[in-house]
Amino acid sequence: MDLQLKDKTFLVCGVTAGFGRATAEHLLADGARVIGVARQQAGLTQLQNTYGDQFIALQGDITDSAIINQAVTLAEAEKISGVLVNAGGPPAKSFEETRLSDWHDAYRSILRWKVELTQKLLPYFKKRNYGRVVFIESSSVKQPYENLVLSTSLRLAVVGMMKTVSQEITGHHITFNIIAPGSHDTAAINRLIEKKSLLTGDSFAETRQQFIENIPAGHFGKAHYLGSLATWLLSPLSEFVTGQVYALDGGAVKSTL
Repeated sequence: MDLQLKDKTFLVCGVTAGFGRATAEHLLADGARVIGVARQQAGLTQLQNTYGDQFIALQGDITDSAIINQAVTLAEAEKISGVLVNAGGPPAKSFEETRLSDWHDAYRSILRWKVELTQKLLPYFKKRNYGRVVFIESSSVKQPYENLVLSTSLRLAVVGMMKTVSQEITGHHITFNIIAPGSHDTAAINRLIEKKSLLTGDSFAETRQQFIENIPAGHFGKAHYLGSLATWLLSPLSEFVTGQVYALDGGAVKSTL
């Protein structure tokens, strides 16, 4: 399928691993150019060596305002068509384990920077009369999971922001959507498995198998497949889709909404 991505440019946050890496690889394979943001230079260098001029690296923490400003300046100069808003989450904790400092950190790492980045890119997209904004969040926004109170609470705020702005910004061919992954075979799931293993006393392998048994599909998701959905949502073909939350969870979410 031709996703009409050839020679278009996209900003991808968290580009060197997990969902960001998977999405960038799909975009690049379809002929798009990628501005990739990540903290670790080694992964950025690897992508540059592999894709050459198709890939533009920006090293830094995307939750930092200075890096956001650099990313926006570069995005405007390269005339991006869309952005994958993606970064890691806070540590796994129960509500009683959290302190106010944890909530402050979670606000900064999950919500604040996404608001700032979206606000700063929106005038550019409106001027261009086109844009695609895709957020990577968590299926916990559909159904809460244990030890994810920080992540769930602040990601629900991102959902509220996305749904509202998708109603406010109309007539400019700009879409806003969220992908809400469940348990995928990435580093993030290992942190949850380690937390549960510590609480129960079961081994890591036993706990991992228990996680899998709670997924109707019978296995963890693959970042590569999620990246294909993200790429479609970033493409011109998704013009009639906005304000949606897509749970990719192997059937684990029991909610009917």
